[in-house]
Amino acid sequence: MQNEIKTKSYVLRRTNYGEADRILNLITPVGKISAIAKGVRKEKSKLAGGVEMFSLAELTIHKGKGEFGTITSAKMLRFYENLLKDYNRMELASMILKKISLAAEHSDSPRFFEITDESLKALNDGASPALVEAWFLINLTKETGEDINLYRDEKGEKLSPDENYVWDVSESAFCKKENGEFGADEIKMLRLMMTNKLEIAARVKGYDSYASLLLKFARIIAKQ
Repeated sequence: MQNEIKTKSYVLRRTNYGEADRILNLITPVGKISAIAKGVRKEKSKLAGGVEMFSLAELTIHKGKGEFGTITSAKMLRFYENLLKDYNRMELASMILKKISLAAEHSDSPRFFEITDESLKALNDGASPALVEAWFLINLTKETGEDINLYRDEKGEKLSPDENYVWDVSESAFCKKENGEFGADEIKMLRLMMTNKLEIAARVKGYDSYASLLLKFARIIAKQ
């Protein structure tokens, strides 16, 4: 039916409504959706298990004339229980959902769902939180339209693997500098993170030796 959609989703935010309902903000492959889960707070609700925070679910949503769709079925596909066992991972996951929620207000790009999906899966499965955050910020910044120049310096010259660089915030570019903190390995890893899935970046050995530097870079370009 045209007024129903079946989609994978993550809950971005839940708000109690009335005596037993919840209004949910969801990120899906077709963008951000607001829907109401009627009776979900009742003890025997069939929807409750499929609309938990930090879980991937498959929902059927009826789109009526009102502001909110109505969730008619919910099936949990995967629950990221490890996030609830580690406060720092849970905090990072919450930050990811908040930033995705803000970004998806202005675009229906399916990439927002993909970024959320990859980030939460990796974080739950034990990937380095620094790597997950850096990858997330770089890819979210790229998707929101910011140009991240990882190939040429502030003068337009190609970055050389034999030189060291620093990141110039005012120029939004690398500048050549003796003993600069960014060398060939660091820049290569940044390029890999910007053009590949998170699971590929997580396989790189030796990342921990410069994780803090790349996270610092990601936070700068994300203006965080």
